[in-house]
Amino acid sequence: MPSLSQQILRTDASGMPLEWITFRQAARLHFLDMIAYVCGEPLFTLHGGINAISQRQSTIEINSIVATHGNHQLRDSYTPPLSNRTLFQRDNHLCLYCGQHFPHSALSRDHVTPISQGGLNHWANVVTACTRCNNHKAGSTPEQAGMELLAIPYAPTHAEYIYLQGRNVLADQMEFLRAHFPRTSPLRARQGRHDHTAP
Repeated sequence: MPSLSQQILRTDASGMPLEWITFRQAARLHFLDMIAYVCGEPLFTLHGGINAISQRQSTIEINSIVATHGNHQLRDSYTPPLSNRTLFQRDNHLCLYCGQHFPHSALSRDHVTPISQGGLNHWANVVTACTRCNNHKAGSTPEQAGMELLAIPYAPTHAEYIYLQGRNVLADQMEFLRAHFPRTSPLRARQGRHDHTAP
């Protein structure tokens, strides 16, 4: 049985991924009759009170994915907020200079074109770097520092961003999210049940 901390993926009625919620929030949506449909694997069965007339106990089954009524429209210009946690997730906790994996605490945000040289603090100009590589690069561009960038930075789409925010993403949730990723998304190759590092 999954841990009670397992996140539930909430979508709108059209299937657009919206956010991660707790099982308690999912139960509340069921209780308020806000669920349009459910999909994914059943995770929990919650038992409520006993009906005085029928003498039956109420139950709510919580699935890994719940769709709520209504449709959510994203602006074409939508760019998700940038944080170190989601940046490190985007780059799979890999230093994009030396190519090694590191724990969250040993990573930093590097500006490919440094702020001091007019670079901006946005997704297309930031990569994950280990502290050593970031210190070596300092206020230089990769070319100036004689360092090779292993991947091109990119801004994640909304669905990719929802994935990056997740912890312990289940296989069925990953499959659902992957269907919303661009065909060229580097995240497509990742499998389900990623135990994401806490911020």
